[in-house]
Amino acid sequence: MVRTEVKTVRRWWVLAVVCMAMFMGVLDSTSVYAALPAIARDLGFAPAEVQWVITAYGAAIGGLLLLGGRLADRLGRRMVFMVAVAVFAAASLACGLAATSELLIAARVLQGAGAAVMTPAGLSILMNAFPNGRERHRALGIWGGLGGTGASAGLLLGGVLTDWVGWAWVFYTNVPVCLMVLVLCPILLPEGPRNNQRLDLPGSIVATSALVLLLLGLFRITEHGVDLPAAVFGTGAAIAAVLFVVVEQRSPAPLVPMRIFAGRTLVGGNLVIVIAGVSVDGLLIVVTLYAQQVLGFSALQFGLTMAIMTVTSVIGVLVGQHLVTRSGFRKVAGAGMALLSVACVLLARLRPEGGLVEDLLGGLVIFGAGMGAAFVAGQIAALADVAEHDAGLAAGLEETSFALGTTIGAALASAAAIGYATRASAIEAPVVALTEGIQFALTVLAGVAALGALLAVLLLRPQQEQSTETGERMWTS
Repeated sequence: MVRTEVKTVRRWWVLAVVCMAMFMGVLDSTSVYAALPAIARDLGFAPAEVQWVITAYGAAIGGLLLLGGRLADRLGRRMVFMVAVAVFAAASLACGLAATSELLIAARVLQGAGAAVMTPAGLSILMNAFPNGRERHRALGIWGGLGGTGASAGLLLGGVLTDWVGWAWVFYTNVPVCLMVLVLCPILLPEGPRNNQRLDLPGSIVATSALVLLLLGLFRITEHGVDLPAAVFGTGAAIAAVLFVVVEQRSPAPLVPMRIFAGRTLVGGNLVIVIAGVSVDGLLIVVTLYAQQVLGFSALQFGLTMAIMTVTSVIGVLVGQHLVTRSGFRKVAGAGMALLSVACVLLARLRPEGGLVEDLLGGLVIFGAGMGAAFVAGQIAALADVAEHDAGLAAGLEETSFALGTTIGAALASAAAIGYATRASAIEAPVVALTEGIQFALTVLAGVAALGALLAVLLLRPQQEQSTETGERMWTS
């Protein structure tokens, strides 16, 4: 009786609470971009090292999200969610108080660990509160839309806070929101069922190792090009990835049971999210470089510029959510990824003497719309037809896809832009070389997004959507 009441009366309040926490985590992941120059100056980061402020957070999330989903299933979703929110708040405070680069990176790792548990726990609470079908699609559309919207809104917030009160407030603002969420949790959130499944710590360690080795390889390429250490890191990442599959196949309680990949829609949805994440954070890092180091924008000017993308991403979310219900995952995801590719092609024409209207406006408008549509379609596809006992697993897998994409995207685009600029600087002026590096990185991102559009068309088939809709009609009847 209590379960039914939660679903029919309070479920939208449940959505509001978990979305507050998720939105805060996404805001934090991107608001730091606008603050990077100020952080590097105040804490003495080297140019290549400052990216670890971004990737330390992303690596912690990417490596621990799946474990976070399993923790929520085993120990109780509400309790795990609340603990994770408290950890995130404490780590945010530590980030703002950090007096050295090492302390900030350590605090960012802890903050990422809190987000890695908070996000899948909140998402599995949401899935438990909403019945499968149209209402869950709406809830997941809001959740997914906040991911894309929060990513771009964070850039505006980061610019405003950095210019007005200092970069530390990018982190301090999380604390009161966390406290509000902690007060509301016992009142509004259902506890949900638990299971006694063992936790797969070896799988989590190997997965985290693979991601960290991949990032080390990309950063080595940024600084020194493709050399022996970069090859060693890349080979180590590949070996760790293979080892992860072996560990999962032999584990009595795998972190990622291979059966979860039997659903083509789930696989397609997660691949769309990974590639959209690569495109989005890749674009954010290179546009940050262009706006602040080539055009000389302040943090506030940069944030206001990126607000263009925020507005169109909201439109993309609303339209995409509506079209998913009417036309299915395939068309919306494919169109969204195609828009991302077109936007990167347009932005690849950036000039050293460029400006907001001539060089950035059109590409950011198109990119925002594609981002909103791609994330909504990908997330609904990845979670729409998942059994309740796999809710935490599917939520963790989907959020891991997003974290992997955004973390790899920032590292890949940074490596492409800075590596190309380093080679070009031997014959070009520094600003011209950097602009050419950014153009090269955007061309790479355009190709990545085009691949995402192709995969969406191939994997999110109409008949798959129809079978899902048939299942939903049977469930509701």
